[in-house]
Formats: sequence, structure tokens, C-alpha cells
Amino acid sequence: METLKSANNINKIEDGNILTVRGFKAAGVHAGLRYSKKDLGVIFSEVPASCAAVYTQSLVQAAPLIVTKESIQKEGTIQAVVVNSACANACTGAQGLKDAYEMRAICADKFSLPEHYVAVASTGVIGEYMQMEKIKTGIWQLEPDSTTSSAEDFQTAILTTDTVMKHVAYEAVIDGTRVTMGGAAKGSGMIHPNMATMLGFITTDVKIESKYLQKALSEVTDVTFNQITVDGDTSTNDMVIVLANGLAGNHSLTPEHEDWDVFVELLKNVSIDLAKMIAKDGEGATKLIEVNVTGASSKKDAQIIAKTIVGSNLVKSAVYGADANWGRIIGAMGRSGAEFNPHQVDIYFGDINVLKNSEPVTFSEEEAAEYLKGHTVVLNVQLFEGNESGTAWGCDLTYDYVKINASYRT
Repeated sequence: METLKSANNINKIEDGNILTVRGFKAAGVHAGLRYSKKDLGVIFSEVPASCAAVYTQSLVQAAPLIVTKESIQKEGTIQAVVVNSACANACTGAQGLKDAYEMRAICADKFSLPEHYVAVASTGVIGEYMQMEKIKTGIWQLEPDSTTSSAEDFQTAILTTDTVMKHVAYEAVIDGTRVTMGGAAKGSGMIHPNMATMLGFITTDVKIESKYLQKALSEVTDVTFNQITVDGDTSTNDMVIVLANGLAGNHSLTPEHEDWDVFVELLKNVSIDLAKMIAKDGEGATKLIEVNVTGASSKKDAQIIAKTIVGSNLVKSAVYGADANWGRIIGAMGRSGAEFNPHQVDIYFGDINVLKNSEPVTFSEEEAAEYLKGHTVVLNVQLFEGNESGTAWGCDLTYDYVKINASYRT
């Protein structure tokens, strides 16, 4: 398989996905939850896999998250993840929780697994009950395979307002053995994590215990999924789940292992790619915005400033209109709550310097406008406070965002 070289001997696999990883299968079917599109899917590991997950920090959490947490806490092992779109099964009370447990039980029965070896995820409209007869029929129709079309079926089944499928895979060498990691995600609106910001599914053949996998995922999430925003709203269903089936045959990874940093970087690469795909595919979006903050006194401050800038509706609107209004950037910085000296800030649109030591500089409005018309806009901020940095990703704010969300249920 042809690969693309990247840093630290970690290679990106062209057109890779969750099934690029040995020992995993997937499927997606149309169960009738949506009018015509596939709406129910499963990821299946040939062997029980170590598992870790992160969840929304919203106080309002959907029933599938409660069930999945319970499954993982039992042994730290998952073998199947069943997912539906069209209905979030959130704010559905006792019935919603019963339905989530039933969804787990049906999947366990279908694949002859203990119930706690099944995780459940849902996405779609809040406050509607699951159509359990359709769910049951759909689950029994699932026939996982390891083909590219099987991966695409799953990736299609998890989408809501997304316009594109989001998938990626990387490989690296650990203990002298080739290991792989793949990811799939959905997310377009209601994106402002404090954890993840959508549904994300990551598979790997690395051998690692659940507790160490959780450590790596929590660390990586803080600088990837937690650093994207589309509209400032955190979903009730946000979850990222990682399955590691150990089929690569490496010595079990721990933080003391000499290749631990390689594994963390591998997970970070997959997570960053998925996070950027989600940000770029924001509802109605036409541009990906990346904000890099350097020279901060703490990483936390750098991350807060970067995410505040990229989440500002004024900044997002200016980027959409190709208006080089740097005042909106420093205005967002000021309300971020982070500590910095407001009298020594540099701001760049790409390589175009528009603010120097917090004083305006002469620049070409035409050149800046042309830069802002691109599909990817990078905003760079230098604070001159220290050596820490942070990055965040988002998208522009367009008329279509309002149109999409004004008619979401219809």
C-alpha cells in the first residue's frame, strides 16, 4: 500500500480508514430511520479490544453515553460499536435509556457477544424516541466485512448534516513491528467540544491496556478535538471511542515503553486530521480557519486564545467576507480570559503582518482580501510572553448556516 511520508517515521496511508487496520470489519445499512440514506452501522473487531473513550462535558448527556460508559467500565474491553443516525436518543428519559440498553442487547445477540462488549452511539434530533423495531431489524441486517465499500457504508450511516465522509489512517513502527491506526468521524454542526465534538471512532492493532489507552486519548483530545469549534454549541452525544485489538503483536505499551511517544504521536495525527475535517465541514462553511498562538506564558492560555479567536462570530464572518479586520481578532483575545500583555501583540493573516507590537501597520488590503478568499485561512498570533503555543480550528460563518439550522427537523 502506498504511503505518504510524515514526521517521526509516522506515515499517512492514502485513502486509509478504520478498516485499514487488521482485524476490524464494519457495515452500514438503511434501517428506515431516514428517508433513503444509510442510518445504522457497526464496527466489529475479530477479537475483544482494549477500549478508551471521552465524552461530552455537557450536563445533558444522551442515553447511549450512559450505556457505553457502563460497558467500558466493566472490563475496559469492547468488541462491537453499534451506531445510528437520525435520532440522538437524548432527553428521552427512562424510555430512552431502556432503548439504548435494548440496542446494546440486540447487537450482542447478533454477534454472540457479552452485552458489555458492545458500545452504543447515536446522533440526530434531540427529544425524539428511537424506532426500536426498525433498529432491531437493521441490526440483524448488519454483515460486517473488511472491504473499502464496507467502510464507506459505515461512514455514510453515521452522517447527519455532514457533506463529506471523514476518514484517515496512519502507520508507524513500534517494537520493530508495523502498527496501523484508522479513524472515522461525523460532525458538522453543534460543534464546540470540551471533549470531542461529534462522534469519532478510532481503530488500531496496537497492543495496549485500557488504562494506558485512556491516558493517551485524554492527553491527545485536549490538543485536537477540544480545539475545534463551529458554532459554540456542545452536543449531548459527543463521544470519541478508541478500540485497540492488539493484533500487531507488539509488547504491551505503557508510558515507560521506549515507543510510547510514537504511539501518542500516531493517535495525535489521526485525531488532528479528523478534527480538521470536522471544522472544515462545518454547516454552511466555505473555509477552514486555523489559528496559531505562539509566545504564550502557558499552553492553557495559548489554547484558550486560539479557540476564542476561531470561535468568534465576528472573526468567522470577516473571514467569510474576506475582510482583513484584525480588530476582531484582538477583540476576541481580550475577552478570552487568558493572560497576556495587550501592548505587545503581533497578528498575521497568513504571512501578512497587520499588527505589530499592538500597533497597526501598513499592509495591502487587496493582498489580504485575496488571501482570505482561499479555502484555508491561517491566522497567526505572537504574544512574546514565553515559549508555549496552541492551535485551534474552525470555519467561516455563512448565510447557509442559518438556513440549515432553521430547517433542521424539516
